Amino acid sequence: MITRELTPKRFELLSEMVPETRAMAMLVNPNNAKSALMIQDAQRAARAKGVRLHIVEAGAEGEFDAAFASLLPLQVGALVLSNDPFFNSRRDVLVALAARHAIPAIYEWREFVTAGGLISYGPSLTNSSRQAGVYVSRILNGAKPADLPVQQPTTFELVINLETAKALGLTIPQSILARADEVIE
Repeated sequence: MITRELTPKRFELLSEMVPETRAMAMLVNPNNAKSALMIQDAQRAARAKGVRLHIVEAGAEGEFDAAFASLLPLQVGALVLSNDPFFNSRRDVLVALAARHAIPAIYEWREFVTAGGLISYGPSLTNSSRQAGVYVSRILNGAKPADLPVQQPTTFELVINLETAKALGLTIPQSILARADEVIE
């Protein structure tokens, strides 16, 4: 799963944006069968960055408030949202909670950033949709699905919301801005 492999990069980016933080959290859905693997990846990435990692769970929308409220007593300086379809479907709620709790957060999809989130790093949905269209075209033109190669995303996007950064009192390092595919002002 390519998105799991991006976890260390997300920790690296967040560490660059909030270098003074000594503790980060990762929000995971305990109902996701892959959450244990994502937690292992996150623990390795946090150790590599020299930060403590707290795992915060929310498997239902009613658990989000408590999960975000737990970040302050843990002295968490930044949050990584794990890759989870449930979280994707609750994008606006999660972005609003991160803003209300003034927690810098990184997400998988650019849509979180366009909704007001701070930063995202993940596969390009536009490119993935384009690839899917090519596959559909091949199948409609007679190709057998079993004969088509499995493809993984090859285009990844780094998107930053400067307005959110300003609201959080963050100055985005020039090194990150230079790598950004899109900067929302």
